[in-house]
Amino acid sequence: MESSPYSAPRNSAMAIISLVGGILGWTFLPFLGSLVAIITGHMAKSEINKSNGMLTGGGMATAGLILGYAAVVIGLCALCLGIVLPLVFGVSLLPFLESGYY
Repeated sequence: MESSPYSAPRNSAMAIISLVGGILGWTFLPFLGSLVAIITGHMAKSEINKSNGMLTGGGMATAGLILGYAAVVIGLCALCLGIVLPLVFGVSLLPFLESGYY
């Protein structure tokens, strides 16, 4: 059996971690998973670009980045609304939370 000088491209481990982190950011680890997805997604994109075609997984890295950034943006918007609404309009969620209807 002869060995080939060429090997098949393989998926980047960072891209897989980014995708998994993005999914976890929407499910079990809201902020931590998103942060992992963003950091490893950028690392994977850089790694894939430098590999000269030996690594694949750019789509997974992009999906992880999108999921990570979307979760962070939505979380920050929710946090801002939770702070701004009570200050501006005097709206409070405490009566709702204390009523037991949640």
